Amino acid sequence: MPKMGESISEATIINWLKNVGDPVDAEETILEVATDKVDSDVPSPVSGVITEIRFGKDDVVKVGEVLALIDADGNVAGKKITIGKTEEVKQAAKPLPNDTKKEEVKLQARSNPDAFLSPLIISIAQKENLSLEEVQSIPGSGADGRIQKSDVFNYLKNRKYPLKSTPQNAAPSTLYPAPKINYVEGKDRIVEMDRMRRMIADHMVYSKQTSPHVTSYIEVDVTNLVGWRNKNKDVFAEKHNQKLTFTPIFVDAVAKAIVDYPMINVSVDGKNIIVHSDINIGMATALPNGNLIVPVVKNANEKNLPELAATVNHLAESSRNNELKPDEVQGSTFTISNVGTFGSLMGTPIINQPEVAILALGIIKKRPEVITTEKGDEIAIRSMMYLSLSFDHRVVDGFLGGSFLRKVGDYLEQFDINTAI
Repeated sequence: MPKMGESISEATIINWLKNVGDPVDAEETILEVATDKVDSDVPSPVSGVITEIRFGKDDVVKVGEVLALIDADGNVAGKKITIGKTEEVKQAAKPLPNDTKKEEVKLQARSNPDAFLSPLIISIAQKENLSLEEVQSIPGSGADGRIQKSDVFNYLKNRKYPLKSTPQNAAPSTLYPAPKINYVEGKDRIVEMDRMRRMIADHMVYSKQTSPHVTSYIEVDVTNLVGWRNKNKDVFAEKHNQKLTFTPIFVDAVAKAIVDYPMINVSVDGKNIIVHSDINIGMATALPNGNLIVPVVKNANEKNLPELAATVNHLAESSRNNELKPDEVQGSTFTISNVGTFGSLMGTPIINQPEVAILALGIIKKRPEVITTEKGDEIAIRSMMYLSLSFDHRVVDGFLGGSFLRKVGDYLEQFDINTAI
């Protein structure tokens, strides 16, 4: 299992693209793996024939462990060929009995979306009759406190009695039944959510249940910004070999506003507020398959416009081609979502946990506006757009949220048309 980032200690096998006995070329993809944030391909380091596969689909494998053996001579005659290291590999891939599915759902409904409970941990917990609270009480030795298989076994070895299941902050039960879905056989069709869509759904529900969302709106006049960009985009591309979109300009404005209001760049940990020193801006990006991913511009406040443009273009291109590295989708402290890309006037975005705010940028539209000039009030054609900020009202009040949003708008409205390229 190759190293896929500084904070990545393990990955889950999604699919083997090759079988035992198949020939492979060097750098040819032989399996797909997934971390918490992104899927990746694992290439073969040599040319040869696969003689052994040690892990199966859905197995969680630590970085550095041997996934498979490849005979570089390409000769499998007389060699022992095996698939899987133990019967447990096959057992882990089997579907769960019906009577354990409810427990699986409970285990996956973890209190921290970043505290990933791998399929292996869930399987062990179900086999040992561990409750969700008991599993979450186990100190994790993995990256960012993630619970490893060895942590669970060490806990079970010293376990004297099970913890009582006492859910905290549980949502009150409701007597309202789930509405019936009308399904017409042969006319309607059922589409199963893929893995990424399930993760997005869980993350969105968790965010709404965790943070009391409040959304504020302002309208900004970006006429000068649009004029400068249209005038200089060709020169910029020729000089820096980078396409100049509005996104790096938006990222720059947000990063500057965060410097002015650092308490918007925080996370909540129980009763503590973690103030992040780094300003890492996530960009909500739609993938060709309709799913959503959030690549991250690291240390955005330390980059000039050409550097931001290069980073944004790289992340956008990598997203479209499914080539993002795990490190490129982790560590965001604030997120922006350009809903104007789809023609939306404005949006009410859901906070990307564990952040406390997210900014949506609407479409830029020309329309007549009343402006004040030296001659007095006049009607002129201006480029206008809406900004909307959703924030976590536990730690961000109206004053901070409104002030930060207004500051972002000021940076966009007061864009210096003499900015060097």
